[in-house]
Amino acid sequence: MRLPEAASTIKLPEMVKIEQIFPDEHLDDVELSVRNAVLPFAADMESGCTAAVLAGSRGIRHIDCIVKTVVETLLAAGVRPFIVPAMGSHGGGTSEGQEEILQSYGISEETMGVPIHSSMETEIIGATKDGIEVHFSKAAMEADYVIPVCRVKPHTDFNGPIESGICKMLAIGGGKHNGCSRLHREGFPALAHVIPDSASVIIDRVDVPFALAIVENAFDKTHTVEAVSGQNILKREPELLTLARSLMPRIKFDDVDVLIVGQIGKDISGTGMDPNIIGRDSYGPIPGAVPRIKRIIIEDLTEGAHGNAIGFGMADFILRNAYEKVDLDITYTNGMASGNPEGARIPVIAETEEEALRAAIQTAHQTDINDPKVVKIKDTLHLSEIEISSNMLELCTDDKEFRIVL
Repeated sequence: MRLPEAASTIKLPEMVKIEQIFPDEHLDDVELSVRNAVLPFAADMESGCTAAVLAGSRGIRHIDCIVKTVVETLLAAGVRPFIVPAMGSHGGGTSEGQEEILQSYGISEETMGVPIHSSMETEIIGATKDGIEVHFSKAAMEADYVIPVCRVKPHTDFNGPIESGICKMLAIGGGKHNGCSRLHREGFPALAHVIPDSASVIIDRVDVPFALAIVENAFDKTHTVEAVSGQNILKREPELLTLARSLMPRIKFDDVDVLIVGQIGKDISGTGMDPNIIGRDSYGPIPGAVPRIKRIIIEDLTEGAHGNAIGFGMADFILRNAYEKVDLDITYTNGMASGNPEGARIPVIAETEEEALRAAIQTAHQTDINDPKVVKIKDTLHLSEIEISSNMLELCTDDKEFRIVL
């Protein structure tokens, strides 16, 4: 990239490590908590029956341990579980790709001790009150019971009482590529009612004895695991979402000239990096959101992204090594199925962080190019230890919010 001469003379800021302070309440024994949550429901399930345990594509802490504990608890009760990937169009919309994602989380037939049925076939099992066809995994439909295992958290692209969690796993994850594509055709704002409406159809048609809901804290640690009865999902999930929202980390600065993001990926957020954190989505800055960020640089793509670069479209610059990890087929499949091709756009490619930073400062409107406010984070999940330009230290005087890392 050929930079303007003015950019090459910018004095880059000195960066300082700080700690943003968040509450760190979490479960000490996740396995025991899962077992205790599942046991009462497993005891009421009919011995000898089959159960499809739905597992998704998010990077949930201890997900292999959680799924294995669910499986073992069901087996001990005489139920015959198998695992179904429930991740919509992820993994390139193929059974092989979705199995590969599960394997990267430590979930395989060998580690779980039960079969994985990853077929992408679906059945249309009904329609919402608005006439939208509802698809659901044919493999899961063949089980006597369906048990979603998922994290509840704010969605990256819309707001509502129910966002990303149990209902989304049932409607979009369990809908596979067919269902994911159909529901996303309604547009992101409509998903606030389309997802719970579709999940309601599934719950009426399929026996969901319970869903295991996971809520994580600001440190990506397991704060809550709760077995929610199938008939109580639509009532309980909004309450769990409120809890999850209260525990989210954030960037504790209102105005940032340049944000450097160390890595993005589907294992970090459904959109690669979380718009709730950066105040920006694929269409640009979110009105009224903070932080207000002028330019964003992405440095890398996580291994767990498996080449899916959804989220690049929210950035202004990326490093070449990140671009070289992109699988365009997987990225475009996800972008098309989710109705978000904007998220798959490729930003300006820089060779080094310095080159990208100079370009970002030069093009950040109404910025003092010799005194820019720069923040660097690992990703939008890990916001405890971050770096800031030294001119932002004056904003870190509250010792209940910040600590300088020496």
